[in-house]
Amino acid sequence: MVLRLSSLFLRTLREDPVDAEIASHRLLVRAGYIRRAAPGIYSWLPMGLRVLGKVEQIIREEMASIGSQEVHFPALLPREPYEATNRWTEYGDGIFRLKDRKQNDYLLAPTHEEMFTLLVKDLYSSYKDLPVSLFQIQTKYRDEARPRAGLMRGREFIMKDSYSFDIDDAGLEASYEAHRAAYFRIFERLGLEVVAVKATSGAMGGSRSEEFLHPTPVGEDTFVRSTGGYAANVEAVSTVIPEEIDYSTFPAAEVRDTPDTPTIDTLVAAANALVPRADGKAYTGADTLKNVVLAVDLPGTAEKAGERRLVVIGLPGDRGVDLKRIEANIAGHLGIGGEVEVEAANEEDLKKNPLLVKGYIGPGLSLDAPVLGTEASSKLLYLVDPRVVSGSRWITGANEHGKHVFGLVAGRDFGWDGVIEAVEVREGDEAPDGSGALEIARGVEMGHVFQLGRKYAEILDLKVLDQNGKQVVVTMGSYGVGVTRAVAAIAEKYNDDRGLIWPIAVAPAHVHLVAVGKDQAVFDAAERIAADLEAAGVEVLFDDRFKVSPGVKFGDAELIGVPIVLAVGRGLADGVVELKNRATGEADNVPLEQVVQRVVALRDSL
Repeated sequence: MVLRLSSLFLRTLREDPVDAEIASHRLLVRAGYIRRAAPGIYSWLPMGLRVLGKVEQIIREEMASIGSQEVHFPALLPREPYEATNRWTEYGDGIFRLKDRKQNDYLLAPTHEEMFTLLVKDLYSSYKDLPVSLFQIQTKYRDEARPRAGLMRGREFIMKDSYSFDIDDAGLEASYEAHRAAYFRIFERLGLEVVAVKATSGAMGGSRSEEFLHPTPVGEDTFVRSTGGYAANVEAVSTVIPEEIDYSTFPAAEVRDTPDTPTIDTLVAAANALVPRADGKAYTGADTLKNVVLAVDLPGTAEKAGERRLVVIGLPGDRGVDLKRIEANIAGHLGIGGEVEVEAANEEDLKKNPLLVKGYIGPGLSLDAPVLGTEASSKLLYLVDPRVVSGSRWITGANEHGKHVFGLVAGRDFGWDGVIEAVEVREGDEAPDGSGALEIARGVEMGHVFQLGRKYAEILDLKVLDQNGKQVVVTMGSYGVGVTRAVAAIAEKYNDDRGLIWPIAVAPAHVHLVAVGKDQAVFDAAERIAADLEAAGVEVLFDDRFKVSPGVKFGDAELIGVPIVLAVGRGLADGVVELKNRATGEADNVPLEQVVQRVVALRDSL
């Protein structure tokens, strides 16, 4: 059916919404695709739903191509399955929890691993039932602290999540690769470049994880890649670890007075003045061991508040900490399985821990006293960067105002509780696989694939009988695509200073037919063209508004972004109409008898 602007539920806006930060947010609202309902929550209007439906259809077709079958779970879920996997607690403030009138606990689902697992457990019991892959396209909810950028980061969003169930690891590997290949096809059809990068598994767990990132300056994810093919989210980059050093001949460390040196720069200047290096080189920040104090609020429950834990990170002084990397890698060190938020410790935190002397913190409480990470400081978790290897020598704080230790040797003079990837990754750092220097780019996460393994199956007791009649735990994979985020990413990539330019595969219509002027003969001819195009299988958005000026009509056509614009106006007297490619701006006068043929040819070429 032809869409008519005279009756379509659509109002375009001339001004940008005040809260719009990026092009996709601004244009999707102005062009009448979405409307803000609350922070991070949007209503979808008819034109927006048409684009969303086409994105979903592409995903459904590619999932069907690998034999995955569609199901649909409720968004409102009971507490018990998430309690069994401990995610009711581990999600912390990241989920919406609520009670019914009988005071039973529920949540608005952020993801559905538990429900998929329990469904297969309920219906399948034999290896003969496997492998099986199930997926859904459904609304998810996460209580984002800072929803932003329109559909890019919201509290309510649509996601495709699928799960594979296999009898063994070889089956999981095959399912994983099938989904991975399907994802590349999905994003190619959507017109989005993606890079598959190594990622951390986070709260999901599992042995292998990759993100599909779409490179864009507005992306919230930072990733790296090398000319030799290495690619990883910065949270998952592995540091090239230096060789350990034989410290048997190293002199003892010594404490020096270093007044007024609370920063790395002032410390380096004092070090070069007080203790010049024997090799004649100058000390740099890389010779210092900076100890950064961070605070982690561990997840609590409705019944019990979480604990605030301090963590000290030792790292080379020329590097800064990357809180996102720490958040992705610290859970195991804290003995929890969920995600946490990390922040710099405040003055109150430091006052409660007199061992921590601001500006002069070091791993050795003194040269002959216990160090961080031992029983004497059990409340302080001490983790170090991988560059802090046994035998490395450092200038670092002496835990006294105005004093630093010179020549403190790792492994001899101090130890640590664990090693963590915590520092910022820099352009030019060496790729861990030796494939060259790293380049840094920004991207938005479009999809994520996990080899979950048996984590959820073991907890929820998903077992089947194998060929020998023995019960075995099923192994699982998890695979997600951000559907509403895909709409935003496409809008972010395909636009110009006049409006959106949708790829033909997801456009709300194939052609935007504009009747220009007030001559009834123009509108009658446009009606016939619309009918002929529809009969040929062309989707038509027809601007049949009679009393609207040509400038407004063409302005709306450019803003709405249908990829082909067909204008019926003055040229009708000469038997021609104007056919325009919205993306290139190329326009041509086409004889009336060739209109359908030319439009179909242009559509099929896009």
